[in-house]
Amino acid sequence: MSDPAQAFRQARQLQLADRLAARGARTGLSSGLVVSGSLRQVVGLTLVAEGCHAEIGTRCRIEHDDGPGVEAEVVGFSGDKIYLMPASSMINIRPNARVVPLGRQAEVPLGAQVLGRVLDGEGRPIDGKGRIRPERFGRLHAPPLNPLTRAPVDRVLDVGVRAINSVLTLGRGQRVGLFAGSGVGKSSLLGMMTRHTTADVIVVGLIGERGREVRDFVMNTLGEAGMRKAVVVASPADQSPLMRLRAAYLATALAEGFRDEGKNVLLLMDSLTRFAQAQREIGLAIGEPPATRGFPPSVFTKIPQLIERAGNAEPGGGSITGVYTVLVEGDDMQDPVGDTARAILDGHIVLSRDLAELGHYPAIDIEASVSRVARDLQSLQQRQDAVRLRHLYAAYRRNQDMIRLGAYARGSDQQVDDAIAHWPGINRYLRQEADQACRFEHAVEQLAEVVGELPAAA
Repeated sequence: MSDPAQAFRQARQLQLADRLAARGARTGLSSGLVVSGSLRQVVGLTLVAEGCHAEIGTRCRIEHDDGPGVEAEVVGFSGDKIYLMPASSMINIRPNARVVPLGRQAEVPLGAQVLGRVLDGEGRPIDGKGRIRPERFGRLHAPPLNPLTRAPVDRVLDVGVRAINSVLTLGRGQRVGLFAGSGVGKSSLLGMMTRHTTADVIVVGLIGERGREVRDFVMNTLGEAGMRKAVVVASPADQSPLMRLRAAYLATALAEGFRDEGKNVLLLMDSLTRFAQAQREIGLAIGEPPATRGFPPSVFTKIPQLIERAGNAEPGGGSITGVYTVLVEGDDMQDPVGDTARAILDGHIVLSRDLAELGHYPAIDIEASVSRVARDLQSLQQRQDAVRLRHLYAAYRRNQDMIRLGAYARGSDQQVDDAIAHWPGINRYLRQEADQACRFEHAVEQLAEVVGELPAAA
């Protein structure tokens, strides 16, 4: 059949579907008609189909002769063409394959049955423990809560890390970024938080990481005890960008489900950068123009939409405290993803390569890190102690090269002299073994003891 004849036939199908849908709307009945189409083009990861009726975000099945077919999600359209992104491998897909709209969006399994499980981006278990029979299902793309009805961030979340609890105090419902290059202890710090936090539930999203790290995080970092109150969503780097995006949304939706039950949730997303890169692959594949350093505009829309879903519920309800890791390439903190995240998040924790190379763990640079809600959570005395510690820490770090070389002359600066005299105590205080927890009250007491040995600030 010639192309004009094929186009005419498809147009007639669409007209018939529209008429039946309109008649069903007038009579209160549904036509139930599914208009399938044909696969016309495959370019990279983008599938182009014609003749289909499908909304953005819904699923289609691309049929082939060697199995149930490949599922793909509608990510855009142009005229009579719809653009799809496959959820799995495209092997065995052939030209003019039938494309059948499934007419459904993803559902999220919710309830206590998901605790202790490891899921993929579709919500299917990958831990070999059998099927999940959830109590209920939720929406993958739930709208954020009204910011005017949310409870304020006024309660401390104890994460068991001394430097964070005392100086960078986090609150329930806060969203904070963990900025780190490769190999500076990001995973170790996340592991400390998961093992030592007082949150009721932990939701971990491993987005675009190495497959080996998934097993390592589940078996070693969380362990059997940690998994009892945790659920892990994993989409390694070798999976499609659609699956990486869905894994981030699924982790957020799971956290929302527990928050709606009144629980305090710690959501760890590793990493926000891989989420942005997945959206970049999809955006560029369907023709979006690159804007900032190769990232299309949709990336800078998706990031705040994802982050804003975390936070507190209404007063008396649960909370989602979000920790989103941001990978800084070459330790460049001016990365566009990092800039966007910093503007949306309620603080950022920076890991220093210099500290990591000295064997200082966790390698938190308290001078470059900030919690925007710490002032509302700390007592006056704790805040004063934290500020004094910051001043002395910064004074030593700014002059450490001269101090190590012996070029600094004592007496030149009283604050630097004080920092040198008490640096061993400060250094010991900011270090912590990964398997040791430091509760919030104890961290504050130790801070007062360390600062109490120092001369009062002028």
